[in-house]
Amino acid sequence: MRTDVLLAILGMAAVSYLCRAGGYAVLRATRPPPFLEAMLRHLPGPIFMAYVALALSRIGPVGVLGTAVVVLVQWRTGNLSASILAGIGAVWLLDFFALS
Repeated sequence: MRTDVLLAILGMAAVSYLCRAGGYAVLRATRPPPFLEAMLRHLPGPIFMAYVALALSRIGPVGVLGTAVVVLVQWRTGNLSASILAGIGAVWLLDFFALS
């Protein structure tokens, strides 16, 4: 491996570590205001939805219907495996009959 590539990788690893460790150090040393605590507590959901929304925008109507099946089965049963299998089955059936 070239030296410049190795140094770039090590530098990026160090910066990534310092960003993560720096956040922990700042939040350990100071008490954030209640608004910031509430925002940080609710942040994972919007980040996840941003990824999901991007994926949904690219999968077309069959994928959106399959997603609706996953949400419906998950809501009614609370079983993650059943909802995933139902969504895969719905997409397969919709795709199979739409192309036939």
